[in-house]
Amino acid sequence: MLIESYSFGKISINGKIYHSDVIIFPDKVYDSWWRKDGHNLCLEDIQDIFVYSPEILIIGQGSPGYMQVHESVRMGIQSGGIELFVSGTEKAVEKYNKTCGARKTVAALHLTC
Repeated sequence: MLIESYSFGKISINGKIYHSDVIIFPDKVYDSWWRKDGHNLCLEDIQDIFVYSPEILIIGQGSPGYMQVHESVRMGIQSGGIELFVSGTEKAVEKYNKTCGARKTVAALHLTC
């Protein structure tokens, strides 16, 4: 999977455009990702990611970075042996494109605020 472009509220992955938050797995894009508590990421919101056992999980917090990833969530991810990268979505997209071919990578991307 390759992210061709990202702008506020819009992302193009492998030639398909999405207007909702996405989780990019090695073999599919889940385009109906919704968080239980809006701008606060909970472990429950990303449970499906653990099934894939990625080496790295990239989280995009939105264009200005409003989505919060609290320490308990960070610890839960890292305790599963998963490296974690959290940033604004633009930087998360860059990181994803650099790592997805070399490492088993999953990205959870908030596309707006």
